[in-house]
Amino acid sequence: MSRPKGGTNQYHTKEEKLALVKRMLAGESGGSIEKDTGICESQIHKWTKQYLEGGESALENKRKPGNPLLKYTRKKHLTPMEQLEYENLLLKRELMKERAKCEVLKKLAEQ
Repeated sequence: MSRPKGGTNQYHTKEEKLALVKRMLAGESGGSIEKDTGICESQIHKWTKQYLEGGESALENKRKPGNPLLKYTRKKHLTPMEQLEYENLLLKRELMKERAKCEVLKKLAEQ
């Protein structure tokens, strides 16, 4: 069962995942856990595998980086410190682009 189009992803805490994994390891079937919680059986199996391979730390949610400039572009007025941080990020982005161009040119020159 997939989520409806346009719906949002669900995020479960490490504690929620661990509780479900422990139920699974205790012998409860994935189908019965799915009926109780509404979480897909295959997802519970995936978490169980992650737990067995990496322990509790494998169940932690990985933070997605996102766009670091977004928090500055949404504000109408920036403090002087925020303006400097924003300019710094823009300059870092430009520097990365220029470095990438240099790498391409080096590779072309080697050919």
